[in-house]
This record gives sequence, C-alpha cells and structure tokens, in this order.
Amino acid sequence: MHESDQPDTGPDPSTPSTPSSPIADPSVASEPPTTTGSGRRAAVRAKRDGIAAGVMAAIRKHPKAWMAGAAAVVFVLLGTGSVALGATVGGPAAAAGVASLATTPTPSRTATPTPTPTVDPGRPVPANQPAATRVRTCSVAGLAADGRLGTLEAQVVNAKTGQTLFDRNGGKPGPTASVLKTLTSAAALATLGPDYRVSTTVVAGSTPGQVVIVGGGDVTLSRLPDGQASFYTGAPKIQDLANQVKQAMGGQPITSIVVDASLFGAPFWQPSWDEHEERVVEGSTPYMSALMVDGDRDDPTAVESPRSTDPVARAVQYFQQYLGTSVGVSQGAAPAGARQLGVVQSQPVTTLIDQAMRVSDNTIMEELARLVAIKNGAGNTFDALNSGVLAGLKGYGIDTSGIHIADGSGLSGDNAVPPSYLTQLFIKVLNRQNGLGVVYDGLPVAGKSGTLGPGYNRFTGSSAVARGAVFAKTGWIDHGYTLSGIVNAADGTPLTFAVFALGNVGDNAKQAIDSLVAGFYNCGDNLSNG
Repeated sequence: MHESDQPDTGPDPSTPSTPSSPIADPSVASEPPTTTGSGRRAAVRAKRDGIAAGVMAAIRKHPKAWMAGAAAVVFVLLGTGSVALGATVGGPAAAAGVASLATTPTPSRTATPTPTPTVDPGRPVPANQPAATRVRTCSVAGLAADGRLGTLEAQVVNAKTGQTLFDRNGGKPGPTASVLKTLTSAAALATLGPDYRVSTTVVAGSTPGQVVIVGGGDVTLSRLPDGQASFYTGAPKIQDLANQVKQAMGGQPITSIVVDASLFGAPFWQPSWDEHEERVVEGSTPYMSALMVDGDRDDPTAVESPRSTDPVARAVQYFQQYLGTSVGVSQGAAPAGARQLGVVQSQPVTTLIDQAMRVSDNTIMEELARLVAIKNGAGNTFDALNSGVLAGLKGYGIDTSGIHIADGSGLSGDNAVPPSYLTQLFIKVLNRQNGLGVVYDGLPVAGKSGTLGPGYNRFTGSSAVARGAVFAKTGWIDHGYTLSGIVNAADGTPLTFAVFALGNVGDNAKQAIDSLVAGFYNCGDNLSNG
C-alpha cells in the first residue's frame, strides 16, 4: 500500500486501522491479516507487541539518535494537533479531513503550521515603565556652597504642586531666629482667633475707695496722652482707663491701688536670652510681665529702646499720674466678681500680628505666645510655651515632629524648627488658609518694606533682581541668620522657601542668603537639587 501524497478524505473500510510507526518491523509486516474479529484483535496486539519490542531494541542500541528522533516526532505531532484543532473549528468538511489524518497510516506532506510562541514563565517580563520625570537644569549649587552661609539648612517647594525642588538638610530642626514669629502668629490665630482683643481692666477692691488694676497681657497699652501716637498704632491709653475709673467712682476718693499682674508667671526673662544685649543695648525685649506700657520702652515712639527693670512699676506710675493721686500701691489679686470700673482693649490679634511681623517686634510675639499657652491650658510661664504653641499649631495638619518652642519671638537659640515645616506652613500662608492671610500681608518685601526694605541693605547688587518678588520673614541671633517665606519666581511659579545660615557666621551671611534666594527667583520651577 502506498502513502497518498494528499490526505485521505475518509477511511477505507477494507483496510484495517493500524497506527503507523517510525520503524517498520519486517516480521510484523509479513504477517497475514486475519479475517475474524477476534483474530483481527489478536493480530493487532501481536503487531503492537512486536513493534514495541523492536523499538526498545533500537533505543538500547542507539539511545542518542532515538532521543533526537523522538523530539522531532513530538514537534510534528504538536503541529498536526494544531491543524486538527483548526479543522475541527472550521466546519464539517474540515472535520472529515481530520478523521482521515487520524486513521491514514502515511503522514501528509502538507506544510506543518508554525506553533504559536508562548511566554516562558521563568523569563522575567519587563514591567510598565514609569512616566518620564522632568529633568530640571537650573542649579544654585554654587550659591549654596558660599562659605558665608556656614552650615546651611534650606528647602524650596513649588507651592502649586507641593514638589520639593531644592533641599539641604531641610528636615533638620534648627534655630529659627525671628522666623519663629510665623509659628507664633499661626498659633495665635488658631487659638485666640483673629478678632481677639487683650483687655486691661480696673475693678473695685475689697475696701472702700480701693481700686485694682488687672494686667491682661497687653504690651501695647500706652502712657502717652490723648493726641500723641505711640510706636504701636491704635494702642489703647492708660489715661483713658484712669478717666473711666474716676467717672465710675463718682467723686469717691481713691484710698489705695492694688496691682494684679498674676496672669504671667515668673521668670519674666527667658534664661537663654542675653539680657544686657537685648534689654539694654538693643532695647528689643522687656521683662515679660502682664502689665506694662509701650512695651516698657524708655522712648514710647521708637522701634527699639532700652527697657526698665520693673515694667509694672512704670505702668502704675502713669496710672497714678492720670488718676491724680499718690496713694499707696500694693500687689494682690482682684476680688472674685468685683465691680468693673474701667476697661481698655488692644487692637485685634490680626493688627498685632501685622505690626509685629513688619518690624519683627519681639514684645508682641512674646505676649501672644504666653496668651496662647494660657488659653490652651499649658500654663503661664516660658516652660509652658512649647506645649501651648504646638497645641495651637495642631489644627494646620503639618507634622510638628522635632519642633521645640523656647519663646515666642525666636530670640532664643534653643528654638528648633526644620525648614521643611516652614515651607509647608507658607503654602497655607500664601493660600490664606485659616486666616493666615494676615501673616502674608505683614511679611517684609524685598527692597520695599519692613526688615527687607530700604535701609536694611538687603537684596542689593545682583540680588536686586528679586526685589518686589520676595515676601519673607527675616531672623538673626548670635549664631544664625535666617529668611523664610514666598518667592514669586521669574517664570511665574510661586515658591515657598526657608534658609538657615547657622554656626560661625557673620553679618555678611545676609547677603549670601539674598543671593541664594535670588537664585531661587531666577530658576523658578526649573530649579534643580544638584
């Protein structure tokens, strides 16, 4: 019987269906077929057994050749299976052709289809590649390496996207100097509220004719008479308070004065401050008592002026003067439920913050920090400020880890805030969230106003390019110069930044900071971290 060059279209009923074999055994091929059913089955078994025996003998004699041959057969069978599957799906005629292939002893010469490639499960498959990130090319590395900056801690953030563009130790807490005033302001807005006013009151004492003056912590209360303006704009007058008391007394003589300044607890001077430098030479900071006039300045109209050793005594002196009496004065507490004889109030917290931010007034900020601590139940001393102010900042949702508050003004070198906190806080300031717009409005502007304005030698020379575009709080202590705020960059990108120049630094660190910030301005969103 000859193999057909084409597949059979169907089985031949006169030919027994026997499987083909790669090797034809002559002894099996010469065996005559049987005609009965049982005989045919016996013959098939005999032929199968003979084929198997011959195959095993050949394998033992030529094992390598048989292994190669077996692989080839498997390949052909796999290909034939693919054709059979395709034919079955194709329809009845194709299915008939498949049956012929399955029963015809000779293989077809039709080209075998190429098997569909499959993925090797052991081979790694490339994952989807992340989207390409922007390569920023504007570097300020040279400016950041300026030796005048000492140990640099700095960070810059794109205020629209929140992406950090530049970072040098930005997560490390460091002394802030007066930049801390932004935190004190934020805590005061959240705790006291923007419209809160600080009261100074006088109530009736426990004996006839006795009056008690109660200090509420207002450092702006002025001793100047009506018609004369003190340093603090719109400040209440102690003269007004005395006039209210005289009217309320209805002509009854005043027999004694009691002073209640217990709202603020001792010590009244922060131990880490240099008293001679700050109270006397610079004249920036007084003893923090709950009753004083004009921030206890010798000159009530000056930004800085020497302060006394007894702010309460100075305030009472002017109170007596306006009352027109020289009766005895003692310290004590106001009786519970006592009748009010007079009250004057400060400007609202928003105005106090604006004034203090513009000229970096320590006195207002120490007042606000103390009032925040009291309102938050932390206490009424310097030691209470850390927990009190941090409680006030909690609502802003920025991580305060690593922050330590030693005072409200930033004068202490023990304060510690990471630049990364400031860049996040200034995003909220820029967006005027939670009433923080007042902080933005009070920020000095480079070359224009406040402690960055004319007369402060800031943003000069090549740094002048950023004049009018930098809104920031300045800071300076013995071992650090700082600047933090907002830059409206040349490309229109709003940036928030904080720069601390710490360690062995001199006054020229200010110019190095200005140059670096001008670099931020020039680079904008193209600022690189390299």
